[in-house]
Amino acid sequence: MRCLVQRVREASVTAEGELLGSIGRGLLLLLGVSASDHEKIADQMVRKVLAARIFEDANGKTNLSLADVGGQLLVVSQFTLYADCRRGNRPSFTGAGAPEHAEALYRYFLERCRAEAGSVEAGRFGADMKVRLLNDGPFTLLYDSEELGYR
Repeated sequence: MRCLVQRVREASVTAEGELLGSIGRGLLLLLGVSASDHEKIADQMVRKVLAARIFEDANGKTNLSLADVGGQLLVVSQFTLYADCRRGNRPSFTGAGAPEHAEALYRYFLERCRAEAGSVEAGRFGADMKVRLLNDGPFTLLYDSEELGYR
């Protein structure tokens, strides 16, 4: 599982002109699912992302979590996080999970986020979405379950 985390002042996602989700201060998560991912990995990733101390405290240090600042969460599926660009000029997406598997884990990830965090908005799995954001910093992190040792 790969989760690209962007600290934002605001973010929104639309599909076919319909607003699917919109947040103020918080985190935009772009979530990619691989074929080997499962619910335990999703649980670990949710805990890791929500506990991340990436908001500034009164001293300007990144010392506060999403909950500490009362921030919001916007989660958007992003299979292209599993693009393999090593060969040629056209990326391969064979590392991404099959749509049925990826959608089930995306929905599970959302459920876990909603259980742990206050305000959670989401995109629509498999849709052609347009994401707008005002990145705060910019501050962007990539969490990869394999690199984190999640199994």
